[in-house]
Amino acid sequence: MPDIDQAVPDFSAPSTGGDISLHALRGQHVVLYFYPKDNTPGCTTEGTDFRDAHTDFQAAGAVIFGVSRDSLKSHESFKAKFDFPFELISDTDETLCTLFDVIKMKNMYGKQVRGIERSTFLIDKEGVLRAEWRKVKVPGHCAAVLDAVRAL
Repeated sequence: MPDIDQAVPDFSAPSTGGDISLHALRGQHVVLYFYPKDNTPGCTTEGTDFRDAHTDFQAAGAVIFGVSRDSLKSHESFKAKFDFPFELISDTDETLCTLFDVIKMKNMYGKQVRGIERSTFLIDKEGVLRAEWRKVKVPGHCAAVLDAVRAL
């Protein structure tokens, strides 16, 4: 896991728009938001918040990617259903989840399960990690990320 103000190692991953790599995104701020599962209430709200603020992120020079362990097929359906204007990354092998240390033990209905801890990372135009949010609560989160992007 890179620390704040350190370069993020280059990565590539499959997304709903084709394979993406951090290197190819240089020159743009990158918002990676990790969420547990497509089509669940909190994840849908978070995605629609980023959708609704998408033009503001674009104006600030940022691209947004949602990341979960769901398949590309699931992502394509989720993206189409809620008209997300950004791509969703399928991290079925947990490469990005491991890089950003977002897999945690969580309680679900009284059982311990391994899952994604809702987290967001802001990478600047040079590939340096500038901010991170962990244990994210959805209300107000998108606005806080947008404020951070604008401050870069």
